[in-house]
Amino acid sequence: MIDSGIAFLAPHLCSGCGNLGVLLCGSCKNDIMDEPFLLCIACGIGLPGANGICRVCDVPYDRAWCVADRRDHLQRLIGNFKFTNAKSAYKPLADLLDSYLPELPRNTIIVPIPTVSSHIRQRGYDHMLLVARHLGRLRKIPLDTGLYRTSTTQQRSASRGQRITQAKTAFACKQSLDPTKIYLLVDDVVTTGATIKYAAQTLKDNGATSVWVASISRQPLD
Repeated sequence: MIDSGIAFLAPHLCSGCGNLGVLLCGSCKNDIMDEPFLLCIACGIGLPGANGICRVCDVPYDRAWCVADRRDHLQRLIGNFKFTNAKSAYKPLADLLDSYLPELPRNTIIVPIPTVSSHIRQRGYDHMLLVARHLGRLRKIPLDTGLYRTSTTQQRSASRGQRITQAKTAFACKQSLDPTKIYLLVDDVVTTGATIKYAAQTLKDNGATSVWVASISRQPLD
C-alpha cells in the first residue's frame, strides 16, 4: 500500500525510455530480452555449453543463466533499485528472470543471495529477498532463506582478489539441506563470479546435491 501511494504521488519513470508510469515499460523490457548474455556466467569470456558454463570453468553449481549485460536500461533499473530506493523495481527485475528462465522442475527451491546487513539498513529492504520472493510467486516455487552472511564486508570498490577472499568465508547455512531438491541461487549482478561460486559451495557443503544459478545481469570488474 505504501509503495502504491508513493507511485501515485510521484510516478516512476521508465529506466529505459523515461516514459512516465513504470520503472520498466514493455518495450524496454523487450530491448533487454532481445540482447541476452551469451557468454559463460562464471568467467564472462568463454563460450558456454548448454548448462551456461564453459569447459574451462570449474564451479560448484551445475547450471546457470544470466539475463543480460548490466548496461543501458538494465543498469539504470538495478541502480535505481539499489541506490535510489526504488523499492518496487523488484517486480520488473523478477519478471525479467521469470521471462528468461526455462520451466523449472517441481523440486526446485529458490535461494536469494543474502544481502549485507548494512545495505539492508541503508535501503530499508533486502533487495534480493524481494526479487526472489516475487519470482517464487510467479513460478509457484518455494523460498529458502537459510543461506546467510557471516561477515559484513562490502564488495563495492573491492578488487578482484579482495572479492574472492571475502566470498570464501562469507556464507553459512542455518540447517542441513535436502539432497533431493534443486537449489536455485538468485542474484542481481555477477562480477567476478566469486559470490555465486562460494554461495553454491556452501549449499553443497550443507547437503545440496544440485545447485543452479540465475543472475539478472553480469558486468566486468572495472
